[in-house]
Amino acid sequence: MSSSATEVSPEALVLAVDVGGTTMKGEVTDAAGAVLAVQVVETPRGEAAFEAMGALGDRLLAELTAPQRAAVERAAVVLPGIIDVARSLAVFSANVGWRDVHIGDRFSARWGLPVLIEHDVAVAGWAEWRFGAGRGHDDVCVVILGTGISGTLSAGGRLVRGGIGQTGEYGHITVRHDNGLPCACGNVGCVETVASGASIARAYTARTGRTTSAAEVFARRDTDSDAEAVLADAVDALADGLVGIVHATCPELIILGGGLAGAGAALTDPLHQALSERLRLVPAPRVVLGEFGARAGLTGAARFARLGELA
Repeated sequence: MSSSATEVSPEALVLAVDVGGTTMKGEVTDAAGAVLAVQVVETPRGEAAFEAMGALGDRLLAELTAPQRAAVERAAVVLPGIIDVARSLAVFSANVGWRDVHIGDRFSARWGLPVLIEHDVAVAGWAEWRFGAGRGHDDVCVVILGTGISGTLSAGGRLVRGGIGQTGEYGHITVRHDNGLPCACGNVGCVETVASGASIARAYTARTGRTTSAAEVFARRDTDSDAEAVLADAVDALADGLVGIVHATCPELIILGGGLAGAGAALTDPLHQALSERLRLVPAPRVVLGEFGARAGLTGAARFARLGELA
């Protein structure tokens, strides 16, 4: 792995790869964000995912003309799970199933250019804060809602990173101390067990016996009392998890991204109301939707590759 805080030249192209639990997406873009090559492939389980990342980059670069290929100055690969950037180590991903994979220079040697490695949510949240719905604000909490729940926190105009560089594991804040459900992390009663997409769908099925998706539960909220109850519980759990963060850092905005953000006002409005009901000493932040949607990770990876740092 190679890293640099130096921005690439204005004429440069960059390669961005965003690895998800189901698919990985890659693009080559110019400084204006125009896409010159794009690929989407399924994410294999385990360490085989890293060979798939390399092959994805190969195909993207092969799509370019010779002058375009020569103009690609840097790449960024953003990964889920726990990532130790300093040691170039993919520590763990529950969704993909790898553990302690040393990345080293496998991508830079293969593609013949410097490659930055980062955490996917760190990059997605940074992109929404700096270039998306949070631009112009110094204190922003981004929450990515999907299969899991995590996010970023920007305070005083700086992206907050903890430990080995992790961002906000908001989904694993305990909010159901009595009769909470087991979480994949090994704890009980985490936000993620109530408010993630999978948990919303599972709770609705448990109440009704009907299998559906979280998107369908949101669609039924005005005509189905079970859907309404499940979503109210999810919003309460999310508000309970976020209220401590709001008290501690007083963000101006909470930005919702990820698949569940597609619910729009059906999610932002109740969450703002739930936070307002819980807060006494600090103002309730505005709750808004992210601008990049499901592309936040890929957009952020391209910006990261171009700038060389999450600044």
